[in-house]
Amino acid sequence: MPGLIGRKIGMTSVFSADGKNVPCTVIEAGPCVVTQVKSVEKDGYKAVQLAFGEKKEKNTTKPMMGIFKK
Repeated sequence: MPGLIGRKIGMTSVFSADGKNVPCTVIEAGPCVVTQVKSVEKDGYKAVQLAFGEKKEKNTTKPMMGIFKK
């Protein structure tokens, strides 16, 4: 499943080849970190949990800190 993970920065517009003005979303696509891999045996399904962006440590909850330390 291809995709792009990022944060919406804003909107702009570009001109197409035939001269039409086309609205366009500007996305900040940064590095994503795999924070957890879920398996069928342990969790009942397969998934990957990703983290994006930065947050100060003092603003991070203890449960989230536990996930990042694994």
